Amino acid sequence: MAAEKRVRRIGILTGGGDCPGLNAAIRAVAKTAISEYGMSVVGFRDGFAGLVEGDARELRYDDVSGILALGGTILGTSNRADPFRYAAGKAPPRDLSGRAVENARRRGVEALLCLGGDGTLSIARRLTEKGLPCIGVPKTIDNDLLGTDLTFGFDSALRTAAEAIDRLRTTAESHHRVMVVEVMGRYVGWLGLCAGIAGGGDVILIPEIPHRIESVCDVVRARSRKGRRYSIVVISEGAAPMGRGPVVDRMVEGSPDPVRLGGAGRAVADEVERRTGLESRVTVLGHLQRGGGPTAFDRILATRFGEEAARLAARGRFGRMVGIVGGGIVSTTLARATAALKRVPPGHPLVRAARATGASFGE
Repeated sequence: MAAEKRVRRIGILTGGGDCPGLNAAIRAVAKTAISEYGMSVVGFRDGFAGLVEGDARELRYDDVSGILALGGTILGTSNRADPFRYAAGKAPPRDLSGRAVENARRRGVEALLCLGGDGTLSIARRLTEKGLPCIGVPKTIDNDLLGTDLTFGFDSALRTAAEAIDRLRTTAESHHRVMVVEVMGRYVGWLGLCAGIAGGGDVILIPEIPHRIESVCDVVRARSRKGRRYSIVVISEGAAPMGRGPVVDRMVEGSPDPVRLGGAGRAVADEVERRTGLESRVTVLGHLQRGGGPTAFDRILATRFGEEAARLAARGRFGRMVGIVGGGIVSTTLARATAALKRVPPGHPLVRAARATGASFGE
């Protein structure tokens, strides 16, 4: 029997937060698996919750037609369904990973393809070690996974952020205000950095480069003295002043990621207005960045990832995550991909480009 025929049935799920491109990836996995390798495909609903609860549906070729451009995920998702710490209702978390593995086996699933970020792929790694072979497909607007230059969802979120900055610039200029735009990204600054560059931000504040609020104010004052009566400050939600941690909005008890960041933009806007006397406003883009349909780039990237993931499954290459490096599709181990967050190096070419074109990082 040829190597590509060893696996006859695969499962697929989407875990963690949603983002544009998930349906494009689901489509690519299912169509490639069915048409190229003769495999059948089962989709688990609501991420790992469907795996634990045995809630799944068959995915046939026609079921995934017409979903390429749709945002969200036809399978649903959850970021609170870790099978190793599974909490149903108000019950304390339990390790139900054994049940998850057994449910997959009952449905004849020989390999599970997990579309998600670092949390989802860390679970996929542990499930592989437990006997359920998994393959990861990197999805996150944060672009924080090792082993890939880009994750799908990032470009779509960046488009939303850049368009928002463009719109805020016109009202900032009209009212002579300082506009502070807070973007997502958790503890890494890829989205803030790229949005700041694409939107022409005067100040870009990211977690990897701690800032001083007085330096931010100096930029605003200098622009005002030159007759530029408005400024754009782009800040990642995880950015923090020197010597301090990021601003925490609230803690969510029982969540696998209980820290909810939020408020960094408000803190900066309040300080800038207090210190400079210039009217400042803050806009938090929040979940707008995760909604809507994917860009053409993300549709193509998700399709390439999905095709490669199905190929890896057919060839029995488990415990790996697909990725893109230098324009080519590659794969790396789940262990390496989830070993640490991929942070922005302070000397990265994009940082240098931002500095060279006049942006300040508030140092």
